[in-house]
Amino acid sequence: MQKTLVIAEKPSVGQDLARVLKGPFKKQEGFLEGPEHVVTWAVGHLVQLAEPDAYNAKYKSWRMADLPIVPEQFKLVVRDERSRKQMTVVTKQLGREDVEEIVNACDAGREGELIFAYLYEKAKGKKPVKRLWLNSMTSAAMKNAFAGLRPAAEFERLEDAARSRSEADWIVGMNATRAATIRLRSSFDGAVSLGRVQTPTLAIVARREEEIRAFKPEPYWLVDATFAAGPLAGEPAGERTYVGHFQAPTGSPGKTKGPRIATEEEAHAIVSACEGRPGTITKLEKKEQREKAPMLYDLTTLQREANNRYGFSARRTLAAAQRLYEEHKALTYPRTNSRYLTTDMIGEIKPIAELVGSHAEYRKGAEYVTGLDVLPLGRVVNDAKVTDHHAIIPTRSEHKLEKMDSDDKRVYDMVARRFLAVFHPEAVFENTRVETTVTQAEGGKDAGGGGASYTFRTRGKLLQVPGWRGVYDEVAVDAKAEGEGRGEEDEETDQQLPRLEQDEQVQTREIESVRKETKPPRRYSDASLLGAMETAGKLVDDDELREAMKDSGIGTPATRAAIIERLIQVGYVERDGRALVASEKGLNVIRLLNAHALTSPGLTGSWEQRLGKIERGEDSRKQFMNDIAGFAQETVKELDETLKDVRIPRATLGPCPVCGHEIVENRKGYSCWAREDPGCGFVIWKAKAGKQLPIAVARELIKTGYTARAVTGFRGRSGRSFRAQLAMSQTEDGKWRVEFNEPWAKEGAKPPEAEAETTEKVDRSQIGQRSAA
Repeated sequence: MQKTLVIAEKPSVGQDLARVLKGPFKKQEGFLEGPEHVVTWAVGHLVQLAEPDAYNAKYKSWRMADLPIVPEQFKLVVRDERSRKQMTVVTKQLGREDVEEIVNACDAGREGELIFAYLYEKAKGKKPVKRLWLNSMTSAAMKNAFAGLRPAAEFERLEDAARSRSEADWIVGMNATRAATIRLRSSFDGAVSLGRVQTPTLAIVARREEEIRAFKPEPYWLVDATFAAGPLAGEPAGERTYVGHFQAPTGSPGKTKGPRIATEEEAHAIVSACEGRPGTITKLEKKEQREKAPMLYDLTTLQREANNRYGFSARRTLAAAQRLYEEHKALTYPRTNSRYLTTDMIGEIKPIAELVGSHAEYRKGAEYVTGLDVLPLGRVVNDAKVTDHHAIIPTRSEHKLEKMDSDDKRVYDMVARRFLAVFHPEAVFENTRVETTVTQAEGGKDAGGGGASYTFRTRGKLLQVPGWRGVYDEVAVDAKAEGEGRGEEDEETDQQLPRLEQDEQVQTREIESVRKETKPPRRYSDASLLGAMETAGKLVDDDELREAMKDSGIGTPATRAAIIERLIQVGYVERDGRALVASEKGLNVIRLLNAHALTSPGLTGSWEQRLGKIERGEDSRKQFMNDIAGFAQETVKELDETLKDVRIPRATLGPCPVCGHEIVENRKGYSCWAREDPGCGFVIWKAKAGKQLPIAVARELIKTGYTARAVTGFRGRSGRSFRAQLAMSQTEDGKWRVEFNEPWAKEGAKPPEAEAETTEKVDRSQIGQRSAA
């Protein structure tokens, strides 16, 4: 009997698919066999593009004269030994005489298409192929997809885009990395990793870091006053108090603008003029504000909000969403860039809401949705805005929350509440704006002269109709509340105001001036960097405008988390809490590249846009690859010319604490030895637990023997980052080394949320010995 071979992307997906096919299935080594189907799987990318030396042995040596390397026909190799074992299984199944048809059941997207295409080509597959296209891993969705298998020819353009992306990354990354590494060997230890996507992303982070370093804070002052109005008739006795923030009049002379007062003297003069003085409510405005529910999640907005709300990295959120899709069958396909549903899903909305509402925390919101006679679909359903996959929503399946871990529950909660909220009405607020004017007593002395008046502004906000916000109960739904959209600290904040009346007289009960300093731009977090990548570095907060720019972003929703982690892995970026900080190496790479096109988010965004056009048949794969080859040639030439004689200045860190010789930076560390003078052998190696120790840390260790504060950016074997204090310690043979100066290190335990690469113990008594030496 002839059989169909089904090739999934992962073993877990293969096992799920077998459950909806005619059985029974017998488990074999690397595949499952049933009466009509054989189900096997890749393990992610089994096959990848070959290294340059596969084309010519001379490429084993890195020489500028051999660049650029642009293969006419790309070669494929099995990734590693583990992959080789499974690749042998897949190849054997493809060659079986009783297998007459192949089903590509890899993930329904660009990368899934590439995994299958490379695997099938490497195995020399010749049999006809059909495509299984899944948005959900529920049994019903899988059965329907098998019933409606699609011809592989429908996805040729998707495969073209996938191959183009892969080959473009190889050409640009391979040639740029080799050219830069060859020219910067004297400045950097190891390869200078560059890439079509990672370098412009690094440029965004590095340029922000340069802005922060160049920033010079300037002092300013704020004046806040507490006002009290007398009791109103028919209301409880007692004063009605509220806080007002001084606001300079438009066109004020000097540097005083809005709430910021330029000098301490001016601030004190305002306090003196208003202290204890009566005031009048000169403006009282009330306006209704209506707030629409946020749109459904795509992967990027899900990652951004999970980072703002819970501090999850983009990779952590994606991992949870993928488990919810594959293992729990609770969410639809997560690697999507759409925030809309298609018209054929309208009939699924109420049944899904009913399933979500089976859990008590979602019951109220679900009952509202299921009780609607007509669903508000205008902002939710749009076929033109869905290409491969619709927005991330709960599935029409039983959702077993008790089997989910903490991360999975949090991500599920976000998606479930967002799904219910989008069908709720607008939230309605009453916004109140109050201006209180205080007039100085006649004859008073201040910067404005006798009888001057001072304006204080107050802002209040009252939720009148919860609307969609009611779905969240006490959950903070505004991503800006904890994220990058938060304003300066001196901006007015919303207050719960008492009832106030126009022209009402009040008394200044308290007034004070507060010294502040201007702040540099915030460092990027995963959330804000994902946002910048989505819009190719442009600052865009509006949902609708972001939608219009999606095709020209850096990377795709499926790859952005990996790009961020790659920058951390190669030592260009470090995590400091939620902040992403460019390392010295990362900063130097962008400084040396200067304004090279490779650092341009706009250029990379335009390439991503072209890949999207290749998918849609609006651009040519051949022309795109010709342009990429031309760019690689120009890049090699420019890097050769601009980096040829570059030498990064080496820092001097002062006298060696052991022998007094000058400590000098080199590629791998900070030491007192050189070719001309071996010194005493004292050295602080730069590499420590996945981090390159910067000059400032080395200086502190040389001067005091330990760091007063924890150093960030270390990574354990688990991949999690951690922070730790450091100390110098001397071994029995007299050599000095840097060790973790933390209780867990002294006990030989793992660092918080990670496993350190070393579990060295620190003897604090030796710090004094080193200092004395």
